[in-house]
Amino acid sequence: MGTDLKLREVVNDLQCLGVKILKPLSARRGGAGPAEGQVIIFKGIPVSCPVASAFVKDSPYVIERNGAGHILKKYEVDIGEVTFPSTPRFYQRKTADGIPYSQIAIIHGIECLASTVFQRCLNWQTSRCGFCGIELSLASGYTIPLKLPHQLAEVAEAAVRENGVTHITLTTGTQGDEINAFRHLASCVKAIKEKTGLPVHLQFMPPQDLNLLHLLKDAGVDTAGIHIESFDCRVLTEVCPAKARIGIKRYQECWKVAVDLFGRNQVSSFVIAGLGEDRHSLIEGSEMLCDRGVYPYILPLRPIPGTPFSSSAPPDPEYLSSVYQDVASLLSRYHLSWRAVKAGCVRCGSCSAITRFEEN
Repeated sequence: MGTDLKLREVVNDLQCLGVKILKPLSARRGGAGPAEGQVIIFKGIPVSCPVASAFVKDSPYVIERNGAGHILKKYEVDIGEVTFPSTPRFYQRKTADGIPYSQIAIIHGIECLASTVFQRCLNWQTSRCGFCGIELSLASGYTIPLKLPHQLAEVAEAAVRENGVTHITLTTGTQGDEINAFRHLASCVKAIKEKTGLPVHLQFMPPQDLNLLHLLKDAGVDTAGIHIESFDCRVLTEVCPAKARIGIKRYQECWKVAVDLFGRNQVSSFVIAGLGEDRHSLIEGSEMLCDRGVYPYILPLRPIPGTPFSSSAPPDPEYLSSVYQDVASLLSRYHLSWRAVKAGCVRCGSCSAITRFEEN
C-alpha cells in the first residue's frame, strides 16, 4: 500500500465513508440487505462500498483510472489497485418460462449467489425496518415478487457452471401464512441442493412454530440467519417495530433451536452499528450471541436511497473499529470464526469488516 493503513482499516473506512468512482458503474438499488453500493476487489477480497448516497461526496476515497486498471486513493495518496467483478454471463439468459436470470438471483461479493424468495414483506406498509429496501427493487422492475423452486435451481446451476459460485444465500420478506412460506422456502432449498449440491444459507424471522425449522434442516439448509438488528430496545422499537414486537426472548428461543439443528457457528445474526444504539448493548448482545454459538455479524448502517434512512450516514469509522475489535475478541474467546461458516453473508464477508478484524 502507498500508506501505512491496514487492510481492515481501509475496508472499514470504505464501508463507513463510501468511495467516489469517477466513472460510475451500475450498482444494485433496493433489496433486503445492504443493497446500495458497488463491490470492488481490493487485496484479493470483495468489499461492498456505498457509492450513491449523499454522504459519499465527502469521502476522502476515490477510485480513478490508472492505465488499463483502477487505483484507490485517499486524499490523493495511492492506496492500491482495485478491480471490479465482471458482469456474470448468466445474467444475459432467461429461464425456461422466459424470466431473465438476473431477476431470479444475482451475485453478491464474488462467489455467492443470492435471491430474495418472497420479495414482498407483510410489514412493508406499516411496520417495516426503516433501513430495508426489500420492495424497492421490485417497484423498479429489477426482480419479481416470487421465485419458484425450479427457477432458482435453474439459475443456480448456471451460476455454478458459468461463474464458479460456491454457496447460496436466500432471504425473504415476512409472509402472513408462515407455514406455507416455510414450506415454499424448504422446496426452494431442496431444488437448489438437488441441482448443485452447494451449501445454502437461509435468512428468516423467528416463526411462531419453531418446529418449522426442522423443515429447513430436512430440505438441506446448511446455515441460518436470524437477524435481531439491534440489542438497544429503544432503537429496535423505533427502527424495527415488527422485530421489537417479537421480543428478544423469542429470538433467543429460535437461535437455540437453530444452533441445535445447524450447529455452532452455522447460525448468525445481523447486528447493525450506527442506528443510534447504546454501545454497551451492542457488545453485551454480541457476547450473548457468542455464548449461544451464534455468530454476531456486525454491519455498519447502509443508508439506501428511497428508505426512511436515505438521508442518514453510516457510523464513524473509529466507533465501528472499536466495536469490531471488541466483537473480534469475543469471537476468539468463544471459538467462532467466519472461516468455519459454510454459506451466507458471513462467509461472503463483503458487507462487513468483522472478518478482517478477526484476523488482525
